[in-house]
Formats: sequence, structure tokens, C-alpha cells
Amino acid sequence: MGSFKGHILPGSFFLIMGFWWSTKSILKYVCKKQMRACHLDSKTLFHRMEILEGITLICMALTGIVGEQFISGGPYLILYKEGQWNQLTGWHHCTMYFFFGLVGVANILCFTISPLPVSLIKLILSNAFFVETFIFHNHTHGREMLDIFVHQMLVLVSFVTGLLAFMEFLMRNNVLLELLRTSLILLQGSWFWQIGFVLYPPSGGPAWDLNDHDNIMFLAICFCWHYALSYIIIGVDYAFVTWLVKTRLRKLCSSELGLLKNAEREHESEEEM
Repeated sequence: MGSFKGHILPGSFFLIMGFWWSTKSILKYVCKKQMRACHLDSKTLFHRMEILEGITLICMALTGIVGEQFISGGPYLILYKEGQWNQLTGWHHCTMYFFFGLVGVANILCFTISPLPVSLIKLILSNAFFVETFIFHNHTHGREMLDIFVHQMLVLVSFVTGLLAFMEFLMRNNVLLELLRTSLILLQGSWFWQIGFVLYPPSGGPAWDLNDHDNIMFLAICFCWHYALSYIIIGVDYAFVTWLVKTRLRKLCSSELGLLKNAEREHESEEEM
């Protein structure tokens, strides 16, 4: 992760999963409210979505681990080399990816093995964010002031996200908690991109002064802008999903009513005969 691409990759993963989790939470909430009018069952659809989500998480985790270990001069699974530890920051990142991969494993197991409680997924997710917090808290020893600051913001967000995921484990089906958690996951994703541009500017980009206090003051404001953007994304997502579900349900309900009326007419004609 000690490169521009190394920060863009996890940032993209967090953005994708944050957007997906917000969409899924909104979809479940809207369907639960709207489908009372129509007798439609969406449990099978959500069941398949959870398994697909687990597979996606595992693939993302494996991609991150392979990228850290075998691309751009990685440690190639060698932890100790020539009398010293070998690229420990890369091993930090692999550890983070591994625990998020466990969330995918939990997803698949909880929706394929019936005795396992579904709430186990939120517990494993909470644990993954706490591990990320611990990893990045011990990730910046001896670095420049600005480098430490941007990672401290990441530590703060991941810790609060872990707390929210644990609260979801205790209080199931709370859409407000779910959306608050997904807003912070989106924030993590966009902030990883920001870290990439600050610490490893793309070729031709101006370098940041890592010891300039004004840069820290600007990035503090920028951090709040990133969070505001995550709220905007969730708001637009909520409006779109609500419109889509209502539109689809209106068509399904009308067709359902049409079938019921036809059945009633056939029944009445049979009675007349």
C-alpha cells in the first residue's frame, strides 16, 4: 500500500462496498414498507445477494493480499529476511485484508448453514474494523506530521465504524445505524483516495509539504467535505431506490390485482353454469 495504487485499491473497495451496503439497507427498508400492499416475497432474492456479497468480499481480500505480496516488489510471503523484518507495512495491509475476507466467509456460511446466526456477520465485520483500527494506529511510527495526521483520521473513522457494526450486532434491523455505518465506510474509501494523492501524488502532480501545519488545517476541512459527500451519495441512493421500488411495485401490484380479478370472474362464471 506504500504507493498511489496501493491506496486507490482499498479506497475503491471501501467505496464499492459502502455504496452496496447502503443500497442493500435502503432496499430492505423500502421493500419492507412497500410490499405490505402486495403479497410478494423477496427473501430468496436477498438470500442470494448475501451469498454473492460474501464471494465478492473474499475476491476483494484475495486481490488486495496478492497485490501487496507479489506486485511492485512485495515481500513474496517472506516475513523475515537477511536478519531483519521484511516490509512489515505490507504485512499490516495483508492482515487488514484477511480480516475483511473473513467477513465474506461469514456471509457465505451464515446463509448456507442454517444453525449459524445471521448476526455473526455483524460481529465479524465489527472485529475487522477494530483490527484495521489497531493496525493503522501502529502504522505511522517515525513518519512525517502530515502522514501521521491522515492516518489518524483513518483510525478514528474505522474505530467508530467498528462500534456501529457492534451496535448493529446487538440491535438488528436498525436502518439508521446501518446507514450511519455505510456513510463512514464511504468516508474511508474516499479518504484512502485522498491519502494516495497527498502522500504519493501521481506523476506530474505537485508534492505536498509533509511538515506544513497549514496542510493539516486544510485536510481537516477536506475530511469534513469527504463526509458531506458520503451523505449526499446516500441521499441520492435513497431517493433512487425508493423511486425504483415504488415504480416496480406499482406494476407488479396492478398485474397481481388483474390476475385476482380474472380468477374471481372465472369462479363466478363456473357458479352460474
